[in-house]
Amino acid sequence: MAVLLLLQSRGRVTAADVAAELEISVATARRDLEALSTAGIPVYPQPGRNGGWQLIGGARTDLTGLSAPEAQALFLLVGPAALIAPDAKAALRKLVRALPQTFREHAEAAAEAVVIDPARWGEHTKERPELVRRLQDAVVRRLKVRLVYAGRGRERSERLVDPLGLVDKDDIWYLIAWTPKGQRTFRVERVVSAELTDEAFERPADFDLSAAWNEIVEQMEVRRSGLTATVLMDERHLWVMQDRLGRHCEVDGMEGDRVRIKVTAPTPLMIAQHLAGWGGSIEVIDPPSVQAELARLGRELAARYSGIV
Repeated sequence: MAVLLLLQSRGRVTAADVAAELEISVATARRDLEALSTAGIPVYPQPGRNGGWQLIGGARTDLTGLSAPEAQALFLLVGPAALIAPDAKAALRKLVRALPQTFREHAEAAAEAVVIDPARWGEHTKERPELVRRLQDAVVRRLKVRLVYAGRGRERSERLVDPLGLVDKDDIWYLIAWTPKGQRTFRVERVVSAELTDEAFERPADFDLSAAWNEIVEQMEVRRSGLTATVLMDERHLWVMQDRLGRHCEVDGMEGDRVRIKVTAPTPLMIAQHLAGWGGSIEVIDPPSVQAELARLGRELAARYSGIV
């Protein structure tokens, strides 16, 4: 992309120009230019003293389809990765230098607009686990992986999988893979070992990691939302409840000066645990099972701390 952007902004470049701008060898630059031509991009070499590589007819059209807003979006997304991945920082620097001058200022500003620091307070750095890096390598290289996996409450099992992609969900890594029993999701922290094999696999052409993960999340949320409780609370505190429960808290209307909400969880106890800290500032209308769990929790707390004034 950087080489193509250089061609678009300058019209004609030599392999030496590309090497100097992108901090690569002349041989690598020449191979990249030849690769563009082989890929069908209208780029051709012109021999001679003032020769070089240029777009056919001197075209300066945006062959990447990258507009100024799209360039900003690209750098806004990739820029935060520079803190974690030095390679990303080097790639961004090369792309910025290859952008047309009119794009550069806003692209650089977008790249520096956001910093994502994955380390918790007290930690100097946050590196991806070695197992995640190994699985990522398998995903990129399209190599089957022999997993030893310890599922929740199950004995260890060994299986040969096609790794399709990795997802980081709230600092917990998941592997989405194809198995003889179909697509499965593995929690990486439960992977005992992962051995890359020499056997390649073909990734399904229609597989979309983001879409696959969204479907998994929806299925999980359905399983986690087996019970719904109707709750009344002051509207001014609604944002706190929504912040804590996310999609498990939905507004269902108003009753007088209080808002009616629906709170979901797999069991009455889990709903009660979410709501117990609100004390008398909320009222559970139904179901009786959640009311009973709240009453039980109240009796337990009263009995434990009854002697404290």
